[in-house]
Amino acid sequence: MKNVLIIGSTGQIGSELTMELRKRYNGNIVAGYIPGQEPKGDLLESGPSAIVDITNEQQIAETVSKYEIDTIYNLAALLSAVAEAKPQLAWKIGMGGLFNVLEVAREMNCAVFTPSSIGVFGNNTPKDKTPQDTIRNPRTMYGVTKVSGELLSDYYFIRFGVDTRSVRFPGLISNLTPPGGGTTDYAVDIYYEAVKTGHFVCPIAAG
Repeated sequence: MKNVLIIGSTGQIGSELTMELRKRYNGNIVAGYIPGQEPKGDLLESGPSAIVDITNEQQIAETVSKYEIDTIYNLAALLSAVAEAKPQLAWKIGMGGLFNVLEVAREMNCAVFTPSSIGVFGNNTPKDKTPQDTIRNPRTMYGVTKVSGELLSDYYFIRFGVDTRSVRFPGLISNLTPPGGGTTDYAVDIYYEAVKTGHFVCPIAAG
């Protein structure tokens, strides 16, 4: 991994990942962003950035070419609660965007990392020692796009040899970024509310 493009670099986890990779590697770690979500502060000043709309395949390809990118981190997504309010947009970004990234990777020989989620699971998925290959029947658009994204990434690896990787993350807690609309963001909100107000009422029922 020499030159990396992080699509969604100004999101909840993207900014921290971008900064950490810039500490570890000497190559170009390009912060991809959409207008209105420009990098600021250290994120802007510590390395290159570029406008990269994941729904625009040509824009992705031009950035990959310009910075000689060999690895793409695709962090663009609507989080689960937001995706339920905007399911069509969630699909466009989650699946249409991933398709664009994989096509660019296929044509320009890039590796791709796209985080998945425990949102791929449903109510009847085994909850204890959950197997890797198990029942995946989510009831949210976010979960549907993550299951579909896993399958599409597998297809591009098997069919075209694109190096695709993923991890099913649980809710991620950031000390820099406030809650952003995920169903597990109450876990993040607990800490922020504890500092701001001294108490927090959890919306999740016991058990």
